[in-house]
Amino acid sequence: EQRREPHLGKKKRKIISSHFLLPFSSPRIFTKQISLQFFSFFFLILRIFSIEERRELWDRFRAMAKEVDPCDHGEVVDAGCVRAVLAELVLTFVFVFTGVAATMAAGVPEVAGAAMPMAALAGVAIATALAAGVLVTAGFHVSGGHLNPAVTVALLARGHITAFRSALYVAAQLLASSLACILLRYLTGGMATPVHTLGSGIGPMQGLVMEIILTFSLLFVVYATILDPRSSVPGFGPLLTGLIVGANTIAGGNFSGASMNPARSFGPALATGVWTHHWIYWLGPLIGGPLAGLVYESLFLVKRTHEPLLDNSF
Repeated sequence: EQRREPHLGKKKRKIISSHFLLPFSSPRIFTKQISLQFFSFFFLILRIFSIEERRELWDRFRAMAKEVDPCDHGEVVDAGCVRAVLAELVLTFVFVFTGVAATMAAGVPEVAGAAMPMAALAGVAIATALAAGVLVTAGFHVSGGHLNPAVTVALLARGHITAFRSALYVAAQLLASSLACILLRYLTGGMATPVHTLGSGIGPMQGLVMEIILTFSLLFVVYATILDPRSSVPGFGPLLTGLIVGANTIAGGNFSGASMNPARSFGPALATGVWTHHWIYWLGPLIGGPLAGLVYESLFLVKRTHEPLLDNSF
């Protein structure tokens, strides 16, 4: 009896550890659980508000949508709109040119999906962060410095920009990205243009969830540091946005590519003709961006009505 107890104990511990490691041993199960937990957390956030508060939120969003004409075609002849679209074209061109050139200089792995050395990835992250911070600052008072269809769509979903202007922005961003990558291909003598791809062992669903989370964090910072009128550091908002872009590049670069920007992925794919898993770099950012706007405005921009305590309340 005494000899069997240690054996049974080891067997029991082995069973427990195998059940604990089961989600991590199967990529599909792990991705499914992460997805369920992410969306469960989102719906849990919505349940924080009472029915009256939800109705107040809905009325507020409807009022916000009415304030902005979603199809203001008159903007096409507005000088301010034309300047803004041209600014998006120039700024996105420089951003994609810098990011892709930095990646090419760092060295593209010869094997598709192979991990980039951390030193090279850090260099790309620094270049991308500096470019994003400086360019958003440069275009902030002209077009808002979007540089990213995910940012444009997120602001459209919250009523901060018209549908007509957002369509012009996205078209300018995609055109700029394409021109930047085609020009880089010519300037480098046909050097391989790096395309966003999934890392080794990363499935499409894993890459999708990764892009959703990375873009969510990016837009959350945009809302907190730029769009929130209570921000204590309004002038530093674009620079802080650049920092989160760099941090996310290091965090997700070897897993999903850390695109967070459909335009950044579109140009290289068009220049090379490689469209493998390209849908991930559209769907992920276009889910994560508007979701961040919804969560931030629902949680942190809601005016809760309450009576302040008086000094003689006790």
